[in-house]
Amino acid sequence: MASRCQFWLPKKNRFCAVAPINDSKFCGNHSSRADGDMVPCPVDPSHSVLRENLQGHVKRCPLLKQTQSLAGQPFYQKGINAGEEDSMSANGPDSGLSDSISSEMKRNIVYGMSGDQFHRLLGKIRALHDLICKDIQDSYQIKEACNMWIKGEIDRKIPFQEKHVLQQASILGNLDEFGVLRNYDGGQQREGNRSYGNDANVVPAVVEFGAGRGYLTQMLADCYGIKRVFLVERKSYKLKADRSLRQKESLILERLRIDIEDLNLNAVESLRHNPYLAIGKHLCGPATDLALRCCLTKQPNQADTEQCRDKSKLKGLAIATCCHHLCQWKHYTNKRYLLELGITKEEFLAITWFTSWAVDANHSEDISDVTDSKTFLQSSENESDGMIGCTVDEIVKSMNPVERAVLGFMCKEIIDMGRLMWLKECGLETQLVKNKH
Repeated sequence: MASRCQFWLPKKNRFCAVAPINDSKFCGNHSSRADGDMVPCPVDPSHSVLRENLQGHVKRCPLLKQTQSLAGQPFYQKGINAGEEDSMSANGPDSGLSDSISSEMKRNIVYGMSGDQFHRLLGKIRALHDLICKDIQDSYQIKEACNMWIKGEIDRKIPFQEKHVLQQASILGNLDEFGVLRNYDGGQQREGNRSYGNDANVVPAVVEFGAGRGYLTQMLADCYGIKRVFLVERKSYKLKADRSLRQKESLILERLRIDIEDLNLNAVESLRHNPYLAIGKHLCGPATDLALRCCLTKQPNQADTEQCRDKSKLKGLAIATCCHHLCQWKHYTNKRYLLELGITKEEFLAITWFTSWAVDANHSEDISDVTDSKTFLQSSENESDGMIGCTVDEIVKSMNPVERAVLGFMCKEIIDMGRLMWLKECGLETQLVKNKH
């Protein structure tokens, strides 16, 4: 440890790994702030600065120019897709929890319950899963159009990660199976394919949310011949697919560096009045809800499901959900539905925290199929009489990893089914499928 910087990094739960500078316990990045008062940067809260340096830093923060430029764009509208915090929960007035709830706060909600409250919540989860999660099918689809990627017959200079190829191919395969890609080169033409109505012969543009480096779009461009692409991503990445995409003469690419929460898709001039497909492979937690609202924006002063505007422009949507433990009540698309089923805001936050348990068990075990949930937690419920007076901590420790993992998968499916219901209420034909690859 003497050869490492002694500055403690609370988010990483370890000391800085950089070597200290001469005659100091700290590295060059941390030597001046070991004892200083650090405050978040108001331009970009992801980093902090010394309070005495704040005034000067704000004038030269690397993100200042980008933030000022973004604010002048017609498609920038602060918080347009954020959702609203309900003032009432199922049990009465809002508890006063802030809009953004950390994992630690969610954990405190769970461990602040009594043993009886915890068991009742598990019973609620099982009953809710039995009620709404009946028709989730496995659907691993790899179409012939994606063979060039599956077989590695592509430009090897593209720095993609091969472990993602099968997942990306299955996302596109499910879109193809659903009939959404029929107007593209390589798309399957079959009786019963979904119709684009007045746009039957129009090849829709593609909007990839949370695009990152853009390799899902790269595969779609290589295998299905898309003509126009919009990549939405708030961060800047190296080794992007943009260079390869721009080399395609027939493809027009536009990258929008903006948070999905602030994107008014209807105000993107080059997309206005044009049909499009929406895709996303890694929309962490609430980013899925933000993307859904971005595509199906509600009219002002109306509930989310009362009127979904411009859905005629949206010709298809495929999102691989992930990181459910990051979901927030404010952003969730179908709060009303859960409230009607008796799930309060605090219980929803507990459910999101349980989703992290889906990785508790041995990954070699196939535990993602929880359709037979009637037997799940049965042993725990039967044992509850023998654990009267026990704390939540004691109850959780008595659960084996597989029990916790199955609970985690159930909670993930409940969250996603709520989103599916919201899309159906917006008039879309929808399906939730699982992909174990």
